[in-house]
Amino acid sequence: MHPKTRLPITKPNSPSPSPPASPRTRHTRSNKTRFTHLSFPHRFSSILLSTLLHRQRLLLFVPFLYFFGMFLHFNTLHFDDDVVFGPMTVGSVYRSPELYLKLRLDMDADNSSADAISTVWKHAKVADWKPCINKSSGGLPESNGYIYVEANGGLNQQRTSICNAVAVAGYLNATLVIPNFHFHSIWRDPSKFSDIYDEEFFTKTLENDVRVVNAIPGYLMERFDHNMSNVFNFRIKAWAPIRYYKDTVLPRLLEEKVIRISPFANRLSFDAPPEVQRLRCLANYEALRFSDPIFRMGETLVSRMKERSVNNGGKYISVHLRFEEDMIAFSCCVYDGGRKELEDMIDARERGWKGKFTKPGRILQPGVNRVNGKCPLTPLEVGLMLRGMGFDRSTSIYLASGQIYNSERYMTPLLEMFPLLQTKEMLASAEELAPFKSYSSRMAAIDYTVCLHSEVFVTTQGGNFPHFLLGHRRYLYNGHAKTIRPDKRKLTLYFDNPNIGWRTFQRHMLGMRTHSDSKGFV
Repeated sequence: MHPKTRLPITKPNSPSPSPPASPRTRHTRSNKTRFTHLSFPHRFSSILLSTLLHRQRLLLFVPFLYFFGMFLHFNTLHFDDDVVFGPMTVGSVYRSPELYLKLRLDMDADNSSADAISTVWKHAKVADWKPCINKSSGGLPESNGYIYVEANGGLNQQRTSICNAVAVAGYLNATLVIPNFHFHSIWRDPSKFSDIYDEEFFTKTLENDVRVVNAIPGYLMERFDHNMSNVFNFRIKAWAPIRYYKDTVLPRLLEEKVIRISPFANRLSFDAPPEVQRLRCLANYEALRFSDPIFRMGETLVSRMKERSVNNGGKYISVHLRFEEDMIAFSCCVYDGGRKELEDMIDARERGWKGKFTKPGRILQPGVNRVNGKCPLTPLEVGLMLRGMGFDRSTSIYLASGQIYNSERYMTPLLEMFPLLQTKEMLASAEELAPFKSYSSRMAAIDYTVCLHSEVFVTTQGGNFPHFLLGHRRYLYNGHAKTIRPDKRKLTLYFDNPNIGWRTFQRHMLGMRTHSDSKGFV
């Protein structure tokens, strides 16, 4: 049979202490000159030690004097729950609460800015925008075999796997088995494909492009004792080019008639031919529709957000906030939770990534991470940023998030700045959320739906969730979809500056909002 396809940290240098000068070395400078640059405790201990070294009979006192000198030295440094050596550098300390206290009065008294929700659009609709999808109408040739993939990760990483699986199956003219979802130690969600997506709609939408079935026929599985673990599994490297599937995967598929690929997240390069990209888009924006319970709950919350935004013409903004415990733990950033936060993060890292952060030679550098824009923004920082961008207290905000770490403490300033803020837990009753509450992917799917229909979407950390929303909102609104993506490196400099005033801070934030306007009309 002829195969059918659709297409022809370096470690920081820590200074080692200099050895004491030999008593035989002749110095041209006086002791007074030598020690003037030191603090009094340093000068005292150094002069005393030098004197004794010239009197060798008293060398027995040197160990005592050494520890005495070290005691004086370390008492000049600051010790708290976190030990800090040397001068404070930008990003090494979380200073945003200090800035909030400094700017709050001027921020609340400022009536100069127009309401941002009505002025956030800087560009007209994109007239010539076209979607990336056109559906096939013809039939499909005979299938080359069955592809079974195991999608790992959370909701949107699994979504990436599904879209890539559709593209690969279509390219190889294979039949795709409904993807299986891995149970992950972080998300801990046992949901299956049909719990999150409308399986029948998915299959029907793709019927002219890719065959999709619920299970592999029994007569084929007999060869493998009806056990998927006996099926040959391809261990494909991340971001593999589509040609790899044609050159390496297809021959085995033709031979075996059934293959398994696990894990499958991010196993296909973004750089793919137009036909492959078309299949990805078709899966993502047309075929993947949330299951009826999730869809109805999401639409209900969208309706309630619009009702609560009547003073803004039914318009609201959505904010994707990543300040869950596992996110903070993975980022290795330090905030102001002291010893309790440190212990919580150590425990969270061990639960989710056993040994990953305690390997020999692994150095955690929270200050470096913050300066590089890798620390999750806190609720307070998001509030400061949005108020600086012109969103006032009357702005309706939908907050998409998992369980906020230490929420009672960290959410208070954000609610002070935006009293109309809502979450799914605030919009819906406990009874309404009960069917979804224990399933992180289903709860994330509800957030996704409410964010999809917002006037403005604000992303604070990156990742699969905002990336999917960026594209989906463009597709849904013909290219006209506003997204604010802050420059977190610049934000660190502003949040760390104790001398910045409200007007200067506001000017920087408006500039950042304008920069979002200029990047692809998103």
